[in-house]
Amino acid sequence: MRLQPLALAFSLALPVDAAAAWIEPSHRDHQAGRLQHSNGYPILRWLRDTAVEAFFGKQLRDDDLDTYEINPAVATRHEGGIVVRFNATTLEQKRLLTDITRTLQAFDIWSISHDYVDARIYNAKIYLKKIVDQLPDSMKKPEIMIYDLPAAIWATYPKKTTGGFSSSSLDVLTSREGMGNLFFKDYQRLSVVTSWMRLLEAMFPSLTEMTSIGKSFEGRDIHALRVGARSEEEEEGGSRKTILVTGGLHGREWISTSTVTYLMWSMVTAYDKDPMVTKLLDKFDIIFIPILNPDGYEYTWQEDRLWRKSRQDTGTSFCFGMDLDHAFGYEWATNNKAGPCSENYGGDSPFHAVEASELANWAKNQTAQHGVKFVGFLDMHSYSQQILFPYSYTCAAQPPNLENLMELGVGLAKAIRLSSGEAYTVTSACESATAYRGKDDTRVEGGGGSAIDWFYHEIGAKYSYQIKLRDTGSYGFLLPADHIVPTGEEVLNALKYFGDFLLGNNGIEKGEFEGSGHVQNPPADQWSDLKRRR
Repeated sequence: MRLQPLALAFSLALPVDAAAAWIEPSHRDHQAGRLQHSNGYPILRWLRDTAVEAFFGKQLRDDDLDTYEINPAVATRHEGGIVVRFNATTLEQKRLLTDITRTLQAFDIWSISHDYVDARIYNAKIYLKKIVDQLPDSMKKPEIMIYDLPAAIWATYPKKTTGGFSSSSLDVLTSREGMGNLFFKDYQRLSVVTSWMRLLEAMFPSLTEMTSIGKSFEGRDIHALRVGARSEEEEEGGSRKTILVTGGLHGREWISTSTVTYLMWSMVTAYDKDPMVTKLLDKFDIIFIPILNPDGYEYTWQEDRLWRKSRQDTGTSFCFGMDLDHAFGYEWATNNKAGPCSENYGGDSPFHAVEASELANWAKNQTAQHGVKFVGFLDMHSYSQQILFPYSYTCAAQPPNLENLMELGVGLAKAIRLSSGEAYTVTSACESATAYRGKDDTRVEGGGGSAIDWFYHEIGAKYSYQIKLRDTGSYGFLLPADHIVPTGEEVLNALKYFGDFLLGNNGIEKGEFEGSGHVQNPPADQWSDLKRRR
């Protein structure tokens, strides 16, 4: 058995900053719904504790942990910035705001909904009045959502004292209440996430396999972790139905990365304990890619917390990066006319963005060379608490299995609501916060080249969704770290519902739609209370 020596050797070789990766698993008490300590994996737990003590000693100190210094520029460059919400209910009002961004270049639109537009004003003292003066009377009194942007930015970074993390953060290493771990107490930078994924592979080799799907523009690996309980026959080359879960397409959306890592850890540690998770991993592989945009993500830690795009050279001075969610090849040109300086710039051609090209080539190789069948795709983003399904590029076309997509989407939202009480809306991506349908299907923002459309149409992932996580605007992209675990828990319940659907609740195991033109009607008793599954 290669588990003990491999895990121990790997553990002792980890850098000091990987101490944040030693976390305590959370498992559900199926009757009472409480989080409790599990007796599973006793050898691994002993091995973990022994390795931690051997490397750090029996008593951990603050300065044993990460002493990473944050560049003050990540926040000070936004001095004077605020985030406001404009009352914008018509297409004309939304288009007016986007036109002002092109001419004045004084603010960055964060979210567009049917009722409002959220925007970051670069320097409120200079630009707010100039913007408001161009608006009709009904829009002249925007609501301020974030008054002090630098303070909100600083609040998302790990809390430190002069000796490292605060001593109170060490208490969670042995906590038996709540999630009880250090890793999910804070957002983690790229190097820590990578070390933590390697640790998972070392500790759970029968369930996990880490790989790189390709390289970013700046040469960083784009890491993925496959999770699945394969039989000996399957390990020798048998293909599996696969669910792909991605995060971090946009650098500043840290909650998307933390949610993917939370799902990854929860699925691994719940195997053989949670019946739903066990059934799912026995039947399917789940491939997790927590940071598809490693260059942009790293840039948010080093230079600019609010950076969105990749860091690829565009050929235009001072305008770097591409929006990876407008870079995929399916209907790329549809409403995709943003220039290099725009936050929505998807490149000069389909798959111009390196990271989108790498993901697409990897996925096509998995299907063509390894027999992988992608049956589901979940792409995590923030913010606005929405569950979106294809198509994004237009509202004029409808996916053939529209009823099934809507049905499962509503089920995912219900699973979240029963878990945490949070309300997620379900709609087509063409009508979401990033696009608005007019009578002629015109857009405020382009919808072409999206990842969910490409995986749905080109790869055949018939249950393809973009999930926009917390919140609905109070914090926007600067969601505090104490939302990491609650967000992870609610999406974990959604993932379990997703698996339940695919395993037979009118999902692929009961006759997947294959493009025949027929859409199955849901059975009358399809919806069952999520609490009975937990």
